[in-house]
Parts: sequence; C-alpha cells; structure tokens
Amino acid sequence: MAASRPSATSATNKIFQFKLVLLGESAVGKSSLVLRFVKGQFQEYQESTIGAAFLTQTVCLDETTVKFEIWDTAGQERYHSLAPMYYRGAQAAIVVYDITNADTFSRAKTWVKELQRQASPNIVIALAGNKADMSDTRAVEHQEAQVYADDNSLLFLETSAKTALNVNEVFMAIAKKLPKSDPAAGGGSAGRTRAGVDLQDPPPSGRGGRCCGGGGGN
Repeated sequence: MAASRPSATSATNKIFQFKLVLLGESAVGKSSLVLRFVKGQFQEYQESTIGAAFLTQTVCLDETTVKFEIWDTAGQERYHSLAPMYYRGAQAAIVVYDITNADTFSRAKTWVKELQRQASPNIVIALAGNKADMSDTRAVEHQEAQVYADDNSLLFLETSAKTALNVNEVFMAIAKKLPKSDPAAGGGSAGRTRAGVDLQDPPPSGRGGRCCGGGGGN
C-alpha cells in the first residue's frame, strides 16, 4: 500500500491536523514504523532515536484530509522524563511493543496507563504489536494483546515495518477514529479548505500516489 499522499484532493477538501506520538521500549521498531509510513522504506539497522524525531504525513478519508504531525520518541529509560513534553496535547498515540519480547508488552501497558492518567482525556490510543514477521519466535500471543486492547478501548493491530504489514492500516484506523466535526478538535487547522498539495517528496516509482495509509515494521 502506498504511503498516504494527497496527490489529487479536491479543492473543497477539509484539512485536519493532529498531533500523534509514538511510545514504547527501545528497539521495538517505533522509528521503523514511522519510516515505513512516511517514506515507504525499511532499514535493517536503525539507529536509536535521541530525544524525539518529528515527521509529517497525510492520509485521505473521503471528503477530508488528515495531516499527522508525528513525534517519534526515544525508548531509552533516560529519556522517559521527556515523554510528557511530547504526548501533552497529542490527539493520538501509538504504543508499540515487540511481539517477540514479553517485557516490551509489559512496558507498553505502563505507557497506556500513563497516557490514560496524564494525556488528553479524548486521546485515541492504538496498540501496535510490531515485528509480526518474526511470529515464529513470538512471546506475546495475539489473543492476549487483543483482550488487553479491548479491555482498555484501544485500537490494536500486529504490524511489521519490514514487510509493511498493517502499517498503513494502523494510521488509517486512527485517522478514522479522530473527531473531525469540530474544527477545534483537529489541532487547529480543521475547517480550512484548499487545493490538495503534496507534503512529502513524490512517491518512488512503483508506489502510487493514492491517498491512503503508510507501510509495516521491525
């Protein structure tokens, strides 16, 4: 699936802007998911994020275009104290764990509790079980994570940045769930109308310019 770029949005398309933050233990694949979604790329050896990285990407939903302002946070414990600075005011969050590492799932639950306690009351939270391409060494069962997500009203998908499994889909699911009736709910840029513009570089050959979700991740 091509990374979402509004190559042909109509002149009456409403633009909604939302802040989205990725949280999770170090090395679960947060940066790889973002790279796959935004640029359609995967790097086997991804350097650890220092502090946080900022990227943007858009998805199209019928008559609206959703622009995500994505904050990819560092997973190392020494950066934990900085996390509230990034999720404060966020309308959405993706909490990522590694399906081959049970400790990262426990840590993901801690992040969810923190978001429920300290983030915006109406924040949309998605749980992403990453590295689904390594399911033969799985340590967290899909059903266990699904039950946890259902109990906590979370969106849930297993993803793979390496194969692009469900990467677009998790961002699309968030985009569909975010409120778009009230301009103030969209981070301040909802309600504007303008011709669609490409916010990223043109898609590489072989990847269409359709408006829809991004890619999958390690």
